[in-house]
Formats: sequence, structure tokens, C-alpha cells
Amino acid sequence: MLSPQKEKALVTGASSGIGREIARVLGSQGCDLVITARRKAELESLAKELTDRHSIEVKVVVSDLSEQVGVENLIRDAGEIDILVNNAGFGFNGEHLSLNQEGQLNMIDLNIRALTHLARHYGAEMKKQGSGKILNVASIAGYQPGPKMAVYCATKAYVLSYTRALHSELKKSGVSVTALCPGFVETGFQEVAGMDLGALELSGAVPAEKVAKTAVKAMRKGRREVIPGLLNKPIPYANRLIPISLNLAVVKRLMS
Repeated sequence: MLSPQKEKALVTGASSGIGREIARVLGSQGCDLVITARRKAELESLAKELTDRHSIEVKVVVSDLSEQVGVENLIRDAGEIDILVNNAGFGFNGEHLSLNQEGQLNMIDLNIRALTHLARHYGAEMKKQGSGKILNVASIAGYQPGPKMAVYCATKAYVLSYTRALHSELKKSGVSVTALCPGFVETGFQEVAGMDLGALELSGAVPAEKVAKTAVKAMRKGRREVIPGLLNKPIPYANRLIPISLNLAVVKRLMS
């Protein structure tokens, strides 16, 4: 891989939200970057911002990672990296049977298949070199099933479980694997998902910049998982104490 003095990071879903803020944090730390998403204009704007501010190189790769060819082309264009940030993902809010079938399958392709493909490919390369870092963006939603966001929550449960297992497998290899599990974040995600959480969202929302700084710090420490925000941290523990029927009823009510 590249020398420790000049790391190179690949950030997926970098055109907005958490991905964009993580790219900014890594850029401020002197990392060269490969940033990818579907929106070319947003990526180019971010690349210009980062190269103007820092003495780094930023490569823009426009790709749709919900398609296999998009993942393969990204791997080809990105080259060797030291840090992988698997951030690309999206969700829908609504009754599972009423939501568009193709959209939900695309969600699985992006949130699960693309993430796994990239982590498997780069994880193997990092293991050969004896160093590297992988940050997989899961969600607080990965700790419980989510009526009205059934597929999204299930994909994030996969990401969390997969990351925990990979963290254990690579623990002594020099490669760290970390799951970022944000709660409500001040990004455009809720609008894309069709959610209107009102005061609930605002009460626990964490700025994307803070989430990014927390995530990168945890990744560099080699932590298995991290939950940004004091109000979010008790949620996984509370879920263990609440009967599943009550848990489901509460989540369903909140998502309605």
C-alpha cells in the first residue's frame, strides 16, 4: 500500500451528508482521496474545495454502486487505498408491501452487496500489506427491526453484524474494521426516505460534521463500532430490556 505519511482513502456516497463530511475530515488530515457518488457536479465541487484547502490529490469517480459494473469500475479506477469508507446507502419509509419493489432491491444491492464487495476486495489487499482501515456506515436502526422501514433496517443490521464479524477476523492482521451507527443526523436522508419526524428528529439529531469527526476518530483507534450522540448511545442497551412486541409497536408508531 501507500506510505503511512501519505494515506489514500476511498469514500463512497461522498456527494452529501456524512460521506461528504468524512471526506472533509480525512482531507484535513492530509489524506489523498478518491470520492465517488452518482452526482458529478457535487463531487467536483467537493474536490475543488478540498484541493484548494489542503495539499492533497482528490480523484472524482462517478458511479452507481447499486450496479455490479459500477463497483467493478470503481475498484479499477480507485487503485490501491489505505482507508475504505463504505458510506453509500439509502432508505425508504413506508409499508413494505406498498413500496416500489425495484427500489427496495436496489437498496439491498447498494446497502449490502456493494459494501460487501468493496470490503472483501480491499480487506484482502489490506491484509496482504498488514495494514489498513475500513469504516462501514451502519445505523442505530441496525440494532432493531423497523416497521415502516423494514428493508432499510434489515440492511443496516446486516452491515453491523458483518462488520463485527470482520473486525474479529482481522483483529490481529493490522487491519481495523469499524461500524459507524449514527442515529438521526442533520442531512437530507430523511427527505430522500420520505420521513417527517418533526420534533423527534430535531431532539436527537447530530450534525453531520460531528458524526464524521467521531467516526474518523473511532476508526483510527480501531474500535469495533461507534454510536455518535449521547441520546443515541443508550438505545442498543434499552432494546435488550424491552420486549420485542413493545419495541416493534414503538418503532412503528414513530415511523408513522
